[in-house]
Amino acid sequence: MPETGSDPAAPNSATERMNLHYDLVYPELSRWRRMQIPLIGWLGTLLVGAIGPTLRFEVLGYRHYESSWAQKRPVISAFWHRSIFPAIWWWRNRRVVVMNTTNFDGQWTRRVIERFGFWTAQGSSSRGGLRGLVVMAERLAEGHDVAFTIDGPRGPRYVAKPGPVMLARKTGHPIMVFHIGVERGHTFERSWDLFQVPCPFSRAVMIIAPLVRVPTDADRATMERKQSEMQGALERVKDLAERWFAMTEAERERIRREWAE
Repeated sequence: MPETGSDPAAPNSATERMNLHYDLVYPELSRWRRMQIPLIGWLGTLLVGAIGPTLRFEVLGYRHYESSWAQKRPVISAFWHRSIFPAIWWWRNRRVVVMNTTNFDGQWTRRVIERFGFWTAQGSSSRGGLRGLVVMAERLAEGHDVAFTIDGPRGPRYVAKPGPVMLARKTGHPIMVFHIGVERGHTFERSWDLFQVPCPFSRAVMIIAPLVRVPTDADRATMERKQSEMQGALERVKDLAERWFAMTEAERERIRREWAE
């Protein structure tokens, strides 16, 4: 019997919220938009495949990634949307599992990244996120790294979503945040994420922060602290990587020594 004053036809809000975060719903797209998905996917693949081999990478903090794998612990990567292009090239062919949204952008992006050896888990912070986290937990257990473009799928820019912290608590795997800055590139100023495409033969720097570890018995307060820790690490590596090529060589050498310690 429904409670007094309740509407027996009203949906259960808790159930609705659960379905929202677990069910996958592909948006209804016009025929024109559906036709664009494979076309943009191929163009994106060609662009990454043409520019990627010309990029000259320097990596700081890679030892953090190596230390986790030395313990046979795949990582939960988190990085900003802005760095997707060079990240695809650097992390290609490693079967990293990426959380991928089902919206229009996510559908053509999926085609690009899977052609470069990534796997995908469908979901986002707005729809199907819990399902995506379940898939990612399974892939971590199988020995695969997983990754989040952490301010997606639609922003706000440079504000981290909680997915990696939730997944780290569930699995015990560490969070690895990084950012890639390029010496020369084109920024799409009107895009919400300030998406950047490197120029051919540009230098690039990837900076990887110390790992963020979340206890599997973390309470709410601990989860909030770890979320703040991840946000702070993301901001730090972004600031360093974006300023890297404007620094003097002496400044860069000092930072290299700091990150090597």
